[in-house]
Amino acid sequence: MTIRMKNLERLSLAQMKEFVTTNRHVGWSAVEREAVYGLVERVLKAQQYRRLNKGQKGIVRSFLAKVTAVSRAQMTRLIQRWVQTRRLERKPAQRPSFPRRYAAADIALLAEIDAAHEDLSGPAVRHLCRRGATVFGDERFQRLARISASHIYNLRKSATYRKIRVSVQHTQARQVSIGERRQPDPKGQAGYLRVDTVHQGEHDGRPGVYHINAVDTVTQWQVVGCTETISERHLIPVWRQCCINSPFGFWVSIATTGRSFSTTRWSSC
Repeated sequence: MTIRMKNLERLSLAQMKEFVTTNRHVGWSAVEREAVYGLVERVLKAQQYRRLNKGQKGIVRSFLAKVTAVSRAQMTRLIQRWVQTRRLERKPAQRPSFPRRYAAADIALLAEIDAAHEDLSGPAVRHLCRRGATVFGDERFQRLARISASHIYNLRKSATYRKIRVSVQHTQARQVSIGERRQPDPKGQAGYLRVDTVHQGEHDGRPGVYHINAVDTVTQWQVVGCTETISERHLIPVWRQCCINSPFGFWVSIATTGRSFSTTRWSSC
């Protein structure tokens, strides 16, 4: 069946039903609202919609929803409006509109103040705006002189402010030091160690052992140990043996993953 998209109101109910059933997978792009209202009004008027029975009304409703790309619920509302008033007109948008208290010039002035004073707090900026209007008599600050401290932060988040003033916050260095490396200060007291670990490497695809070299800072007494892994289970026995083999006690501080041991005096006596 050949259908011209002009003068759709002249189609019969049989042609509308055939069009809906044979073109189920045909999609239509959305039409302008004014054109949709005019088409719906003409089709309903030509088909004498009020005199049709329930099945025939369903055919007209499905046909109009198909050719106008309007949802079935919205088409039902449009038909009900036409039945009540015999006219379909687009209603103007009824969105609430509030007058703007602070214009773009005020936001630009706020960005200028922040750039000059390096982003002061809200109360401080409000005080500056009041001084600009009352003390210096600058007319640009008339509206900003009555601004609240909290609303200053709202204006800083606006798109106008971000277009004028862009603040980049660089990555901050970690303030809490994870570890500290410094030369020990034993103050002439034996028992403070310098510890170094050396991995033996792999042999025939198997990992080697770790050599632990502990040297006393004052007396240069050296103790060498060997452990399978750098872990709590293998290190503590090696440290104990090192303390037993030394002629004096050591100050030992052991730290492992997940647990930490405070500095303890190990004595060989």
